[in-house]
Amino acid sequence: MDVVRLQKFLAEAGIASRRSCEQVITAGRVTVNGDVASQLGVKVDPARDRVAVDGRPVKARSKRYIALHKPRGFVCTRADGEARDRIGDLLPPEWTDLFTVGRLDCQSEGLIFLTNDGDFCLKLTHPRYRISRIYVAQVQGRVTPEMLKNFTAGVVSAGEKLQARRARLLSANNTASVVELELTEGRNREVRRLFQTRNLTVRRLQRVQIGPIKLGQLPPGRWRVLTQPEIQSLLGLL
Repeated sequence: MDVVRLQKFLAEAGIASRRSCEQVITAGRVTVNGDVASQLGVKVDPARDRVAVDGRPVKARSKRYIALHKPRGFVCTRADGEARDRIGDLLPPEWTDLFTVGRLDCQSEGLIFLTNDGDFCLKLTHPRYRISRIYVAQVQGRVTPEMLKNFTAGVVSAGEKLQARRARLLSANNTASVVELELTEGRNREVRRLFQTRNLTVRRLQRVQIGPIKLGQLPPGRWRVLTQPEIQSLLGLL
């Protein structure tokens, strides 16, 4: 690991939020190599320095990067007041520090990442980087090529412009259509809202790719660890 600010190291180790860790430092509760570090701005090398809070050693927490096939009907949270199925229930119970990178709504399914690396999450969800996400939508009714041209040109929904980078008709008849869409904005329920502007309802929505990472044959409800080359390929997009 690189040299990092002390409050960032403490936050990533699970001590508290970064803001709260700053208060712990200024209260004189943190030592680095046996010396009290009560000033903000101190930097530590997690591989070499000995950090303790209230005398208890703090170790760097292993970072995890998980790809999961979210099933339909699951919510992207560990706590839900409506007692619905939660995405956290699909993971080992000791992985309480993982959070989702972006969201999929309850009725959507497909590829989603989870991590305990806040910087990784922030970079992949920041609008400026326009990370590509590919979806396959099963739509009630006939979707026409003209509709898809409108989607790539941009449409307005609730005062917000929605736009697909790419849209491809996979099949269509008078009762149902299948469309592949590539989006980069990450707006809330964007695929469903695109079709709603044409009075069409999405019956099934699956995210099949994020950046270069594909869902592939990962079964619903199952997860796998992202490989280091996959992580680097995602960060290489930024």
